[in-house]
Amino acid sequence: MFQFIKYRKIFYLLTIILVVLAAASMLRFGLRWGIDFTGGSLLELVYQEERPTLDAMTEKLDQLGLEKAIVQPVDEQGVIIKSKHISDRSYAEIREQLEELGPIAEGSLQFETIGPVIGSELESKTKIVAVLALLAIVFYIAFAFRKISKPVSSFGYGLVSLVALSHDVIIPLGVFSLLGELYNVQVTIPVITAFLTVLGYSINNSVVVFDRARENLLKSREIHYEEIINDSLNQTFRRSINTSLTTLFVLFAIFFLGGETLKYFALALILGISLGTYSSIFLVTPLLVSYLGWREKRALH
Repeated sequence: MFQFIKYRKIFYLLTIILVVLAAASMLRFGLRWGIDFTGGSLLELVYQEERPTLDAMTEKLDQLGLEKAIVQPVDEQGVIIKSKHISDRSYAEIREQLEELGPIAEGSLQFETIGPVIGSELESKTKIVAVLALLAIVFYIAFAFRKISKPVSSFGYGLVSLVALSHDVIIPLGVFSLLGELYNVQVTIPVITAFLTVLGYSINNSVVVFDRARENLLKSREIHYEEIINDSLNQTFRRSINTSLTTLFVLFAIFFLGGETLKYFALALILGISLGTYSSIFLVTPLLVSYLGWREKRALH
């Protein structure tokens, strides 16, 4: 039986290092928000013959002053271009330059613009949704485990869950911040959707461990709390790993084979689910033991 609780300080140190690095990346580079949030233009087209290389298209766009445009391949011959706001005149020039690389299929060209007001509204609503989701999860955990208020209150379960969920989102955001600086990867609506999905998936793993701890506490109240938590982790460890692995197998397939449009959606889920599995085993329940120790020391003083 592995002593998870015994080595909890090592897990805490690893968590702190990763969170600090992620936070430093976000403070240094920020996040590159997609046109869904910042506003901009989206151009979609399909070539009649073989699609030109992405480098060739990027070079053409650079010549037109669209250095930060995102070029994403779609299927065999299609392409989506996301950029800052494009005027009607610029659109005509872009179309002319892209047609020099190869004939474009008739009727395949689609152009749309998202205004900055709409983008700003989406950004503010996304933040509100994320905060409400976190609060709802905390209150749900506190309510669900109200029958095991000793030695740790049900609110304690919700509190450590919030810490773990923050860890599961901050680190992937740090990765996307670094990818944005190095490869111009943007945070789009699908990526945000993936992060919100991670919140639910991650808390599911934690609830499994909490539920086993509740069963063990109700059956063995005379056993030390730390020992019960460690037993609960060992009893649920294989289940948590197997569940996450089966999900990750599918996500890796999507990442490598699903095309450019799904690539970073899958990456956000891969990062979030991997970190969520780690936090549900090595972070959230050990935090319960540390939280109990902190409360006992506080009571003595």
